Order: sequence, then C-alpha cells, then structure tokens
Amino acid sequence: MEYISINGKRKLSGSVQINGAKNAAVAIIPAAIAAGGKCVIENLPHVEDVTTLTHAIEHLGGSCRFPDEHTLEIDSGGINQYTVPYDLAKKMRASYYMLGALLGRFKKAEVPLPGGCSLGVRPINYHLRGFEQLGAKIHTEHGIVKAAADKLTGANIYLEFPSVGATINIMIAAVFAEGVTQIENAAKEPHVVDTANFLNKLGANIKGAGTDNIRITGTDGLNGGDYSIIPDQIEAGTYMIAAAITGGDVTVERIIPKHMDSLTAKLEEMQCETEIRDDSIRIKAEKPLHAVNFKAMVYPGFPTDLQPQAAALLSVSSGSGIITETVHEQRFQYVEELRRLGANINVEGRAAFVNGGAELTGAQVNATDLRAGAALVVAGLAAKGETVIGNVMHLDRGYEHLESKLAALGADVKRISHPDEYDA
Repeated sequence: MEYISINGKRKLSGSVQINGAKNAAVAIIPAAIAAGGKCVIENLPHVEDVTTLTHAIEHLGGSCRFPDEHTLEIDSGGINQYTVPYDLAKKMRASYYMLGALLGRFKKAEVPLPGGCSLGVRPINYHLRGFEQLGAKIHTEHGIVKAAADKLTGANIYLEFPSVGATINIMIAAVFAEGVTQIENAAKEPHVVDTANFLNKLGANIKGAGTDNIRITGTDGLNGGDYSIIPDQIEAGTYMIAAAITGGDVTVERIIPKHMDSLTAKLEEMQCETEIRDDSIRIKAEKPLHAVNFKAMVYPGFPTDLQPQAAALLSVSSGSGIITETVHEQRFQYVEELRRLGANINVEGRAAFVNGGAELTGAQVNATDLRAGAALVVAGLAAKGETVIGNVMHLDRGYEHLESKLAALGADVKRISHPDEYDA
C-alpha cells in the first residue's frame, strides 16, 4: 500500500501549471468511440481514470497509443464488440459514458453499473430514461445495463435534475438519432461544453451547450479529428485553496479564469487577494482568513468537487461557516477524517457546520474518495507535524504528479511505499 506523507505549516509560493480537465477527458475518450476513425486528444491529464478508459477501448477492439504523456491517439475503427468488462467499469463512475457511445454507434451496449467514488445513491435513471426516449430498450441483468435499439429517433428530453453525466451521455447517443433531439434543463458545466465541441469537431451538429437547452441534429456518422481538452477547473481550485490555507502566494497557470469565478469570489470574501490575468490567477493569503458560507451547486455555482477542500479551509479560518451540499447526499463522508486532524465540523443532513480557528495537527487518515483525499492533502498542508494519507489510489484517479507539484511550491510532501509502521 502507498501513502502520502505531509509535514505541514509551510507557506506555498511560486507557480503551478494545471493539466487538462479529468472530468472532460473521461467523457471525450468514450465519445471518440463514436467516431469510428482516428482521434488525437491533446492536453490529457495523466491520471488513472484515463488509463482505465484506454484499457476499455482496447478490450472492445480499438487501439490506443500515447505519443507523449498528455496526448492520446485513439483508433476506434477496429471495435467489434459492445460489452465492457466489470473489472474496468467498477473502477470509475464515468464508465457509463460507454453506454451512450456504443448505443449511438452500434445500437447496442452492455455496460456494468458504474463504480468510482461512493458519494451516496447516484442512480443513472436520467441516463436510461433519456436513452428510452430516443428509442432504446433498456434492462439491467446481474448488474449489467443492457441497451438495444433498431434505430434511435430524436426526442424532446427533460431532465428533472441538470445531471452532467446524463446530459453528456444522452448528447453522445443523440448524435446518431434520426431527426432533432432537445435536452431541456441540461447541465451547463464546462466539460459538457467541451464534449459538445469535441463531437462538433468530428462532424456532429450540437448547439446550445453551456445553456439549459441543447439541440442535437442527428448525423449518419462522424469523422476522426484532433482536439485539445480544457484546463481542469477542480485541480486549479484545489491549488488555489492550498495557497489560501497555507497563507501562501501562488499563481495557478494555464487555466480559464472564468471557470473559477465562484471560488475566486469566495476566496476574496475570506480576505485573500487575487490577481486575474488572461490564463492565470494569483492567490495571496497574507491576511487572516474569515469564514464564509458555501453552497455546492450545479455550474455556474460553487462546484461540489471543491466542497471538501473548502471545508478544510473553513476549519482554520476565524469564525464559523456553513457548507450546504445540493448535488450529492453523502458528500460529507470525509468529515470524520478531517476531525482526526482536529477540525471542528458537525453534519446535519446536507449541511456541515464548521467552527473555525482549529489548530490542525498531523495524524494518519484515509481518503474515502477522490475529492475527500484532496481535502485531506489541503488540511495536511496546514497541520502541525506529519499527516499520513492512505488510500491514495483515489487521488491518483484525478490528480497528476500531485506530490511533485506541491513540492515545487515548497511543501514537504512525499509518497511512501509499504511503510511497515502504517501497514500494521
């Protein structure tokens, strides 16, 4: 087993470059299956979820090659089956995008119910209902979702909740539906727009991505093409919060500052200074931090994927703040681990009440999911003494070269392999 060890109380300073968006990559790579030809995807993050998806494509008969660490060539022309194996699907939530891609191209798909982070009940009912409205017949057998259609036909689809996954999945399948599909109450997140832009680059006709009404005009087929993924909003936010919690001075580079507006506004409210440039944001946290309230919402609201990191930040700020979660009902599983470091947090339903001013001290903790792990890293940077974080495979799913990037900013952080004192 591997661990991340952090000796805290060091101010971060310098600059850090952000990689491509993990949440966009895990949608765009499956979408490339629909092309039936060669796609070159650039600015990919080098993370486990990307590796898992390439293995899934190869299992289906496609080929994947990395010319360099952040570029992936996918040739899906050789794909000759439509069944994704359980051992790959269980590793990540985004395996469900294979449903939309395979159903669109082959009119058949068999994909096990997705794995990934355990954040409570996250059914894919919205996805499946959308596929049914396009004309597919769906049933689940032994934990495997089986979808089939003689043909797909455009439809007006209303999402009860603006689910990112359902919006993207239905959009991918609808590219191959006869006629026009409209997705109403669609998600607006940046990676929804990025996936639509990728599909349009291949020859799709998608309009309205980034609004609550997406219109897809079906096509007979897609071509291959080249595409560069947007910067990772969540990775950028994690480093911005890390700068704030350490009283640091960090410039987060190669980002789209507009995507960070909800976090930037909160950091300014907490008394951080920000300098916003064309493709970077500088965070200076020279003044004492004041607690504020956070409400995790769909975009353009505050991202649920930054909510755990915000809790760590509030725990050391003066005053008290409330975090309200509207997306995932069990997003607060990380709270017990933050308490082990000294955080004073009480959870009631979908709200966490954070009493700030805690003196965090190092302890052995475990990441319960990807963003919970990020919260523990952020807290460890502010804690006195050594923090040792287990279950780092969660972090490896979404953060590239986390330790080396933090070390370059001045953190005392390293990865430990098989330390007997922690395996006991």
